Amino acid sequence: MSYIIGIDIGTTNTKAVAFTDGGEVLAAAGESYSAISDSDGRHELEPARLLAAFVSVLKEVAGKTAGRKGLAGISLSCAMHSLIAVDKDGLPLTNAITWADLRSQPYAAALKSSETGKRIYRQTGTPIHPMSPLSKLLWLKDKEPAIFQRAAKFISIKEYLWWRLFGKYQIDYSIASATGLFDIYAFTWYGESLEKAGITANHLSAPVPCTHRESSLVPEFSLLPGLPEGLPFIIGSSDGCLANLGSRALLPGETTLTIGTSGAVRMTAAAPEFDPRERIFNYILTENLYISGGATNNGGGVVQWYIEQCLGKKGADSKELNDLVATADTVAPGSEGLIFLPYLQGERAPIWNADAKGVFFGIRSSHAQRHFMRAILEGISYSLFQVGASLEETIGPIQHIYASGGFTHSKAWLQMVADIFSKRVYVTGVADASAIGAAMMGFYALGIIGNLEASAGLIQVQETYEPDEQRHRIYQERFALFATLYERLRDLM
Repeated sequence: MSYIIGIDIGTTNTKAVAFTDGGEVLAAAGESYSAISDSDGRHELEPARLLAAFVSVLKEVAGKTAGRKGLAGISLSCAMHSLIAVDKDGLPLTNAITWADLRSQPYAAALKSSETGKRIYRQTGTPIHPMSPLSKLLWLKDKEPAIFQRAAKFISIKEYLWWRLFGKYQIDYSIASATGLFDIYAFTWYGESLEKAGITANHLSAPVPCTHRESSLVPEFSLLPGLPEGLPFIIGSSDGCLANLGSRALLPGETTLTIGTSGAVRMTAAAPEFDPRERIFNYILTENLYISGGATNNGGGVVQWYIEQCLGKKGADSKELNDLVATADTVAPGSEGLIFLPYLQGERAPIWNADAKGVFFGIRSSHAQRHFMRAILEGISYSLFQVGASLEETIGPIQHIYASGGFTHSKAWLQMVADIFSKRVYVTGVADASAIGAAMMGFYALGIIGNLEASAGLIQVQETYEPDEQRHRIYQERFALFATLYERLRDLM
């Protein structure tokens, strides 16, 4: 039996999973790190810390599976929208500026309102927003001209790790398709975006298919413990696209809903789906499969904020966090009139407003901590419901939902999602959908499975949540107020 180590590099942690072609998880490891942030919208990660975490989890999983035959390769998943400027020797001139960095907001707003911005969205599939590397480049060029001029390359987190491992500047189609710089129809860098950013294709890595692999590690990493010489590394795809693959959501109408630090709703399509209202993204999974959807900035991170900053529970362990979230289930749907707009980090889909702010509305003296907690969970879920509605308008109906991310530990929250969407919600119980998806992409790249659709059989549903129509009607009434509240407050934000 063959197995692949799938590694997912995220903005809060890196996870590794050893996954077999029979659908078994042999071992897993994870390592967390903290972002560098401030009130100006800065959100960065240290490249050296990311590399150390990657090597650490790889060594740990390799150690746990030492002596077991059948290791076929290593396959990668990574968070999208990051930007690192490096010099001619590949040394970072900046930290990794993540999707959550908002400093490029004025540049994104100006571009979004232009005809150039509309053409860029249509051709690249990436909504104009501070998250995108295109917007970050506009900011960097204006605010840090010395760094911009000195930079030999502008790369992502995965590209930095790939360069450190193999000494090559290569970027998979999927990560490239989330930059705002890549033509998702021609599979090449898009000239109008490059011109707008003030760079050439030489400043960027060579685009390669998501099945591309390398096996000649640089001397520094050639003797990684537990790895046989010449083992192939598959470049893989982006975390969002691989979450669909790792959740077995590849057929029409099959939808994934992920809530981790952030959140997203995604569908798989055979071609990009253009949204005239520019609400959804279109990213590449493979040359023949696209992932359309929308991501929210405000997922589990909002819950973490409330627990730490409002309840004073810093350093709470997972059990204490789950217990606090569980208190929300003692409140009836609708939070007894309390509504929460969850836009603590601005917002991406579907409103694409980096100036959006968080709001509690309808507070009465009868409301206690448990009401606020439930309103937070409902607000996050309403935001994702809006994304789902945008997808249905653009692509077609949602048949059912595969749930993934940290929120799957909360039965109450899963039931809430089923009720709000009025859709059946499945939980597969995979260790990490993106890391599992990376392993599946590795099986496909190495010919161990003939097509990605066949990988669905490797993932088994463990729990099913059926929607309750009475609760759905209550949520629909509250959602209408949620949407109206944002529209009324948008200009004040």
